[in-house]
Amino acid sequence: MRIVIVGAGQAAASMAARLRAKGHDGPLTVIGQEPAAPYQRPPLSKAYLLGDMALDRLTLRAPEWWRDQGIDLRLGETATAIDAQARVVTTDAGDHPYDALALTLGAEPRRLPAAMGGDLPGTHVIRDLADIDALAPELTAGRNLVVIGGGYIGLEAAAVARKLGLNVTLVEAAPRILGRVASPQTSQIIAALHHAHGVTILENTGISALQGDDRVTGVALNDGRVLPADLVVMGIGVLPRVQLAETAGLHLDNGIATDATGRTSDPAIWAAGDCASFPHEGGQIRLESVGGAIDMAECVADNMLGQPRDYVAKPWFWSDQFDAKLQIAGLNSGYDRTVLRAGQGDHCASVWYYRQGRLIAVDALNDARAYMIGKRLIEAGRSPDPDLIADAPDLKALMT
Repeated sequence: MRIVIVGAGQAAASMAARLRAKGHDGPLTVIGQEPAAPYQRPPLSKAYLLGDMALDRLTLRAPEWWRDQGIDLRLGETATAIDAQARVVTTDAGDHPYDALALTLGAEPRRLPAAMGGDLPGTHVIRDLADIDALAPELTAGRNLVVIGGGYIGLEAAAVARKLGLNVTLVEAAPRILGRVASPQTSQIIAALHHAHGVTILENTGISALQGDDRVTGVALNDGRVLPADLVVMGIGVLPRVQLAETAGLHLDNGIATDATGRTSDPAIWAAGDCASFPHEGGQIRLESVGGAIDMAECVADNMLGQPRDYVAKPWFWSDQFDAKLQIAGLNSGYDRTVLRAGQGDHCASVWYYRQGRLIAVDALNDARAYMIGKRLIEAGRSPDPDLIADAPDLKALMT
C-alpha cells in the first residue's frame, strides 16, 4: 500500500512513525511545503522566540531517522491538486500516486486586511519558522510593540517582548482577553500577570487601521487614539488549511470533516491535526494542540492499517508567559459553573469548570498538582463536589 502524507508538521511526523511502528513496510511519502524537516511549533512563540531554544532542539526527528525508516521526506514541495479518482497528488515537483492519502495541512494565521494596513512592513504573525525568523530581529529593547489580539499567541508574544525590554501594548476588541477560551477568573489572573510585568492591556478596544507608508508607524483605535508602533504582532486566530481538500471535493465542516476514525468523505483520504474536524458531542470540533495532533494522527495510522478504533480526544494545552506556566486539561465549552482555587505563591491558582455538575476542564497557573489531578479526574469521568474544591486541604483526596 502506497501512503502519502501531505503536510509535514507534528501530525505528519507522529503518523509516519506510527505507521512504521505498526508494521507498514510499503512506500511512505511525506510532503512538506517548508524547507525545514518537521519541528515543534509551540516553542516558536515561547523559548525559540526568546532565544532560549536552538533550531536543532525544535526538530522532531533527526535526518537519519527518516532515511533509516525508508520514508521519502519531500521538503520545500507544495501540493497543488488532488485527483481523487486517479488517486494522485500533484505538487510543484511532480505527481505522487497513493492508495491512502492523509492530509495534515495545519492552519494558517489570520491577518488584518490589506486595506487596514495588515500587509505593511513591520507587521507580523506567528505560526512557522519563517515568521519567527522575521520577527526576532525586530524585538529590540526600547521599541514600541502593539500586539493585536488577546489570545494565547498574542499574550505569549507580549510576554517575550517585555522580557526583551520592549514597550508593549496589547489591544483586544472583546470585553476581556481570552474571552473565547477561558473563564473571567482565568482572564483576570493572566491580565494581572501581564500588568505586573509592565504590559498595557486595552480591552473592549477596536482598531480602525494600521498607519504608515513604507512601514507601520502606528495603530489607530476606534476611539480616536493612535498608539505609536515600531512593529505590530497580529494574534487574531488561525484558519484551517482546507483549500486542497475543497478543490478535491471533500466535505468541509469547521475544517476538513472526518468521521470518528479520521476518514474524510473520500474513503481513500484521511485527515488529522489542526486542519481536521471530528465528531464530538453532536458537532464537529477541531483541536489546535500538539496533543490533539499526535493522538489523532496515531489513530488515523492505526485505521489506515486496518486496526480500527475511534479517536477519543483527551485535550490538554499549555502556555508559557513570563515565568508562569498555564496548563489546561479538558474542554470548557458550555460550562455553567466555575470554582476558583487559590494556590501557593504569586500568580498561582486554578479554575475548575463544571457543566451540569460534571467536571469538564481545569485551568492551572503555576499549579502543576491541580493540573495533574484535574486531568486524571476528567479522563476518569469523575467529578468531585464543586463545593469542596476551593478549600480542600489536599486535592489528591478528591480522587478517592
